[in-house]
Amino acid sequence: MKAIVYTQHGLPIDDPRSLVEMELPVPAPGPHDLLVEVRAISVNPVDTKIRLGAAVTEPRVLGWDASGVVRAVGAEVTLFAPGDEVFYAGSLIRPGSNSQFQAVDERIVGRKPRNLGFAEAAALPLTSITAWELLFDRLRVPEGGGEGKSLLIIGAAGGVGSILVQLARRLTGLTVIGSASRDDTRAWVTRLGAHHTVDHTRPMQPQLAELGFANVDIVVSLTHTDQHYQDIIEALAPQGQLALIDDPAMLDAMPLKRKSISLHWELMFTRSLFETPDMVRQHELLDRVAAMIEDGSLTTTLGEHFGTIDAANLRRAHALIESHRAIGKIVLENF
Repeated sequence: MKAIVYTQHGLPIDDPRSLVEMELPVPAPGPHDLLVEVRAISVNPVDTKIRLGAAVTEPRVLGWDASGVVRAVGAEVTLFAPGDEVFYAGSLIRPGSNSQFQAVDERIVGRKPRNLGFAEAAALPLTSITAWELLFDRLRVPEGGGEGKSLLIIGAAGGVGSILVQLARRLTGLTVIGSASRDDTRAWVTRLGAHHTVDHTRPMQPQLAELGFANVDIVVSLTHTDQHYQDIIEALAPQGQLALIDDPAMLDAMPLKRKSISLHWELMFTRSLFETPDMVRQHELLDRVAAMIEDGSLTTTLGEHFGTIDAANLRRAHALIESHRAIGKIVLENF
C-alpha cells in the first residue's frame, strides 16, 4: 500500500526528505481492530511535533485523523462490519492514517456522519474528542449547566477551538469568549457561536473588562500557554479553572495557589495509550458527534482542502500548521 512516512526526525518541512512516499505492507487487523481503507485525513499539530522531535529507526507513518470504509474486522469486533463508513483519530503508539489502509481499535472509532463527505468527516475526530473531554471530563461542566459562568478559549479559531466553541454553545449555558487576532479568525469564531471575541496578541484582561467581565470562570488555553500564562491568571476568577492541551517547556503551578485555581490537562490519546477501562467512551462520543452533525447542531470544522494525499501536499499542510495561521482543519482526500 502507499504510505507517506518520515525516516529522519528534525528535518525542516521545506526539505523534500521530511515526508516521503513509500510502499508498505497492508496491516493485519488484531482481535479488536478494524482494517480501514482510508479515504480522507486531516493534519494536526501533533503530526508536526512528532515529525520534528521523535527519532525513528524505521519509517514512521504519521496521521491522527481519518475517515474511510471498513474492509475487514478482527475476531472480537462487535461494533462494526465490513462496508461501514467510519471516522476516528487512532493511537499514538500505532502507525497513523497517512496510508491507504490502517488498523485501528474499534473502541476509538465512530460511525461517519451520513450527511458529510469523507473530507468533511476527517476534519472532526481528534478535535472533537479533545474538546469533548476538555469540557465534560476534565472541567466537568455538566451538559445543560454552566449558566451564569464564562469560558475564555485561547486560540479559538484552531481545530480544537472550532469544535469547542460549538460544543460549549450547543450543550452548556456558558458564555463563550474566543480569542482570535485577525479579522478572518474573529469572523470564523463568531460564526461558530462565540458570544464575544478578544485579541490574544494584546493584554486580555482590559478587553474582558470592556466586555463587562471582571474575571472569567474557566480558561481553556489551546496554544502558547507559556506566553499567555500571567494574563490567564489575571483573567481568571478566584476558584477558577484552567485547562490546557499544549506543551509549554515549563509550567509553574505556584502562581495558581493565591486564587485557588485548579489545573486540568487534556490528552485525547490517554485512553488508547493505556487502554483504560472506559476506552469505548471515545467510540460513544464520536457517535454522539455524528448524531449532532446530522441534526445540524454541529458543523464540520474543515478550513482548507489541500487535494490528494501525497508527500508534497502533506508537506504543504505541515508548513501551514507550523505557521500557526491555520483556520479550522486542513484536509486531504484520496491517494
